[in-house]
Amino acid sequence: MCRWLAYDGPPIYLDAILFKPENSLIRQSLRALQSRSVTNGDGFGLGWYGTRREPGLYRDTLPAWNDENLRSLSEQIRAGLFLAHVRASTGTPISRSNCHPFRHGRWLFMHNGQIGEFDRLRRDLAFAVDPELFPCIKGATDSELFFHLLIGAGLDSDPAGAMRRAVATVEEARSRRGVETPFTLTASLTDGEAIYAVRYASDGNAPSLFYGSNVPLGELVAEPDQPRGQAVVILSEPLDAARDSWVEVPSGRFVTAGGGGVAVSEFRVSA
Repeated sequence: MCRWLAYDGPPIYLDAILFKPENSLIRQSLRALQSRSVTNGDGFGLGWYGTRREPGLYRDTLPAWNDENLRSLSEQIRAGLFLAHVRASTGTPISRSNCHPFRHGRWLFMHNGQIGEFDRLRRDLAFAVDPELFPCIKGATDSELFFHLLIGAGLDSDPAGAMRRAVATVEEARSRRGVETPFTLTASLTDGEAIYAVRYASDGNAPSLFYGSNVPLGELVAEPDQPRGQAVVILSEPLDAARDSWVEVPSGRFVTAGGGGVAVSEFRVSA
C-alpha cells in the first residue's frame, strides 16, 4: 500500500513537510509505520497550486528517498495547497504514468488501496467511464480509472456525491462478477480550493487515515522565515509522535478541509 499527505494552509516550502519531520513522507517511503507495505519505493509524485488555475505536477519512478531532483524542487517550491504521494505498486508496472497524483483540469487525485481482483473488473469499469473521458486515461492503474469514474459521476459540482456514485459503480461490478476480495479506498482529491478525502473499504478494513486541523506551523516548520497561521494536514500516518495533534478518521467517513477547518461526515454507499 502507498502513503500520502495533503496540505492546506499558509504557503510553505514543500521540503518542510516532505523531508524534515521525524516521520516525514520521504521517511515513510523507506520505512512506513502503519502500512502493510513497509517500503513504498515504486515511484512518487507531487501536485501543487501556484498562480495558475491548473496545478503543477511532478512524478517519477525513482524511490522518493533517492531522487535528488525531488529534494531540490521541494526546497524551492512554495505552496499553500499541495498533495504528495509515495507508491507501493499493487501489480501494475512501475512507470511515470502510473504514479500519483493524477491530474484532470484543475483536479488532483491520489489513492492508497486497491480494487480487489482488478483484472476481472477492468473491462466492466472501463466501459463505465464516460467515453469522452476515456482517452484521458494514460496509465494502467485501478486508481486512475477510478478517478475518471469520479469525474464522470459529477465531481465538479458534488464531490461527496460523486465519490458515493463511483464507489457504488465498483461495488456493483464486484457483486456482478462474484469478486470477494474487497475494494479498499483511502484517497484524497482537491480542486485547489478545498481538500476532500475518504476512508472506505468493502469489508470495513480500510488503510489508515489521519488529520491535523489548526496545526501550529511553528512546531511543524522549524525555519527562520516560517509562516504564521494554522494549517490542515490530511495524511496516511502522523508526521511525529505527538498523538494529541492527530485525529484518526474512522472507516466509512468523508472529510472536507479548507480554511483551517475540517468536517468529517458519514460515508455510506447504497446497495
